Amino acid sequence: METIVKTKQGAVEGVRSKDGRTVIFKGVPYAEAPVGQLRFQRPQPKAPWEGVRPCKEFGPRCPQADLASMDFYGKEFYDDMVPPCNEDCLYLNIWAPEEGESLPVLFWIHGGAFMHGCSSEKEFDGEGFAKKGIVMVSVNYRVNAFGFFAHPDLEKENPEGVSGNYGILDQLFALKWVRENICAFGGDPDRITLCGQSAGCMSVQTLISSSLSKGMVSGAILQSGTGLPPRRSVPSREQAHAPSLRLMEYLHVQALDELRQVPAEALMQAAYAVQDPGVLGWRPHVDGWLVTGQMEDLAESGAIHDIPYMIGCTGDDIGGGVLRDGTAAWCENQLHLGRAPAYLYFFDRKLPGDNAGSFHSSELWYVFETLPRCWRPWEEHDRELSQAMSGHWANFVKTGDPNGPGLSRWEPYTEGHKAPMEFK
Repeated sequence: METIVKTKQGAVEGVRSKDGRTVIFKGVPYAEAPVGQLRFQRPQPKAPWEGVRPCKEFGPRCPQADLASMDFYGKEFYDDMVPPCNEDCLYLNIWAPEEGESLPVLFWIHGGAFMHGCSSEKEFDGEGFAKKGIVMVSVNYRVNAFGFFAHPDLEKENPEGVSGNYGILDQLFALKWVRENICAFGGDPDRITLCGQSAGCMSVQTLISSSLSKGMVSGAILQSGTGLPPRRSVPSREQAHAPSLRLMEYLHVQALDELRQVPAEALMQAAYAVQDPGVLGWRPHVDGWLVTGQMEDLAESGAIHDIPYMIGCTGDDIGGGVLRDGTAAWCENQLHLGRAPAYLYFFDRKLPGDNAGSFHSSELWYVFETLPRCWRPWEEHDRELSQAMSGHWANFVKTGDPNGPGLSRWEPYTEGHKAPMEFK
């Protein structure tokens, strides 16, 4: 394919990978900058542009804390190569194979506790999937207060009477953009698989539980962040208002117009300051429109999309065994609903180099085949494991089934087979 592609908003220019097998488009705008009066509003269509827009550098990430200063994850994933912060952050990236058309699409949603993170972290890369015949898209969305501020006065600004959840609405808007434009990059808009990890996984579950995305995706991969845990934890509208009201009090502002004028850096710092320790204060909530109920209740009732699912977690994941039990319960629920069985996995490779084990997010190096970007002293087994995992993920995106030539047989979760596929 050419490095210049025409979207519905205008032409974009990407670059070829070093081996020439992938064309990469970085920092493609999918919505207008959510600044000024568009702060705390739904994403708006990007205005068309004249000429060719260079898309060779990753776009900014939503304002957030300095990730490189984080004790463990700072060393693991973040460095000075992470793009700068800017409230103008609604960009996506595309890795497209040099040849092919009507190819399956992987739509990747990053994690970060809904507080931070971005689509261009060094553990994410789409070249591996592109070489397997897949168009990969990764997307930035609004996080912390920028993405999840909810307030009664905001509910008066739209006909549905809702507010907040802007980060999820960004993802949905980007998904619609992909459906409208991905043909130009060789992708098939009817073969889009959602995939996310941690808060990205929670985002995927939110999207596949919403009627607003019905018919827009063909499959979903849920990594370390969801399932059917033993508690219902999505905040109500009133609960979502609480941190927002604390934020306004912290900043000494009385009205939305004042809050929309607060500098982005100050708003970001306030978002962290008012969050309750150990709680995801800024996150999706039940608004009755995008999110109509508790995720677990929606899943158990069959309100989730009837599509193929792959789901799992890591051996030393957050929450002890909660995620492992919850992912198995998700698969059990698929059987109860009489739907196609899900594919359950368990990643338990203890990563070399320290005693962190198979920690939360550790599987990402393997899925994206980005081991060389990490400081760890990888072994041959790690490289083989990465090839196997990326192969299974690619096959699922292509067919809804992770099995394929050269890979170990992965049995779906059925009454006769409830053991997960183990990667270790």
